Amino acid sequence: MIADLSRFDPNGVSVANNNVFGLPYNEENAQLIVIPVPWEVTVSFRGGTARAPEHILKASLQVDLFDSQFQNSWKKGVFMLPVDKKILLKNDILRKENELYLNFINSGEKVETNKFMCKTLKEVNEGCAWMNNWVYENSKTLLSKGKQVGLLGGDHSIAFGLIKALAERHEDFGVLQIDAHCDLRKSYEGLDNSHGSIMYNVLENIPQVSKLIQLGIRDYCESEWQYICDSGHRIVTYFEKELKERQFTGDTWSHIADEIINQLPQNVYISYDVDGLDPKLCPHTGTPVPGGFELEQLNFLFRKILNSGRKIVGFDLSETGISSNGWDENVGSRILFKLSNLMLCDK
Repeated sequence: MIADLSRFDPNGVSVANNNVFGLPYNEENAQLIVIPVPWEVTVSFRGGTARAPEHILKASLQVDLFDSQFQNSWKKGVFMLPVDKKILLKNDILRKENELYLNFINSGEKVETNKFMCKTLKEVNEGCAWMNNWVYENSKTLLSKGKQVGLLGGDHSIAFGLIKALAERHEDFGVLQIDAHCDLRKSYEGLDNSHGSIMYNVLENIPQVSKLIQLGIRDYCESEWQYICDSGHRIVTYFEKELKERQFTGDTWSHIADEIINQLPQNVYISYDVDGLDPKLCPHTGTPVPGGFELEQLNFLFRKILNSGRKIVGFDLSETGISSNGWDENVGSRILFKLSNLMLCDK
């Protein structure tokens, strides 16, 4: 089914009752489907990202469709599914339970001495596993229909289900992770599917991910460092400090980008945590850290990935916070537009 664009003016004001970016597509005629995942159960510092998909959708109506790099990509169609209310409800219930649990362990108490907290931890872990399966099943269904799929979070833990579904279609692919954190903890605060464990879980359970390239890491623990060292170069981490020092001493971002790309497989999945950016861009993200990328640095890298002949097979955008003036959502919507264009580009 092909969308009728005869009455759509890409230069006009967005029509509010259209879908993401004001586009007149639906699930049937759009090539790229964005699945919103309003989930922040394991957030350990600051919440709000569960409501980000709805806010980003609203902010996306302000995004102009003309992109000099991807002038016609949007014509292939992008459609964002409605937020699933049962996911949001389950998130809200388990988020409150997890807050009680975190307050308990942060006071120095032992979980095993309290039956109620043992039950709470079990329920939170089971709920996160349920969310992973929900994302997996929905992604798998869409992929089987020939759709391309991206995720909009929510916290970073949402990525597992889509990566698992893609692994059933690609024997070998790499993950390019934009992040301030490694997310390589075996378990964080007793939570098996925490946002702090997403990449550990991917590497331990999805062998088709042959390479993990991490960019902008500047907040990590010793066990994560050791996991990287023991990975046999399956993980290549570009720490913020090293990236900046290389550029301070004369290396160019273009040269570093080429180095990064040469280590990626043919198929690439982009996992984009907005806390990998300079916090001025998304200050209300869950765990902001000083430092980070500018948007155009990453867009430059993404364009070079496409020019190298590699293919973007999927993405997730996570950890966008909610702000009173709409700034974070505005930035998030523009990142989503760029990621969508990358997926739909022929080149």
